[in-house]
Amino acid sequence: MILEPNELGGYTVTVPALPGCISEGDTRDEALANIREAIELYMESLQADGEPIPSEEAIEETVIEVPV
Repeated sequence: MILEPNELGGYTVTVPALPGCISEGDTRDEALANIREAIELYMESLQADGEPIPSEEAIEETVIEVPV
């Protein structure tokens, strides 16, 4: 996950291993909670569409904070 502060406040989080999986939050904790929910929904969508789901072994949870 890449956590970036927004210029106008809050944070944006992206997941490079899951293209298009993006979320935001007013605080760091809110942004991280929101991206976890977005990841769950993303995985459900992959499963519903019969697409391969990345294995947990292939994805390590690392939060990279990008300074403003």
